[in-house]
Amino acid sequence: MAGATACAALAAVPARAEGRPDSAGPDQPVLAKVSLTVNGQRRELEIDTRTSLLDAAREHLHLTGSKKGCDHGQCGACTMIVDGRRINSCLTLAVMHQGSEITTIEGLGQPDALHPMQAAFIKHDGYQCGYCTPGQICSGVAVLAEIKAGIPSHVTADLNAPMQVTDAEIRERMSGNICRCGAYSNIVEAMTEVAGRPA
Repeated sequence: MAGATACAALAAVPARAEGRPDSAGPDQPVLAKVSLTVNGQRRELEIDTRTSLLDAAREHLHLTGSKKGCDHGQCGACTMIVDGRRINSCLTLAVMHQGSEITTIEGLGQPDALHPMQAAFIKHDGYQCGYCTPGQICSGVAVLAEIKAGIPSHVTADLNAPMQVTDAEIRERMSGNICRCGAYSNIVEAMTEVAGRPA
């Protein structure tokens, strides 16, 4: 039965005319227009529908702060803040974020006007080689916002109590951001300082 269904499906596909290229063939990209607000600026793109948000930022908008590490959503180097929530931008298509507000590391701060999280990473040596740092910082900013909003994690002991910024909460929530240099304790110290607790 499956073979008959497959044959019927193939019969329904129109044959390519002799000598004419198939304009809708698999080698031809399907383009779509997408409008994003990136770091406070409205950006209009026409891109292949298969383009990840990470590649749209890096290759089309030339915002190269977000890094392509594993390209499988396992390292967190590509973390961006989209509509207030952190995401792995390598795992989502740009066309899925029509109208979204996107913040990359470039939108958090610049060398002459650092975001408090960026300044804390420098102070506590939380960046080391620097490759994972843009994702770590974007994730760190979003983690503190999650805690402030009362969103629990797997280590939240009391769901009815006010959410606290603890080392355990920070470590659990940041576990999706990998640092091959092993600067984890410094990152916790930086985030703790930004959260307002003594580091």
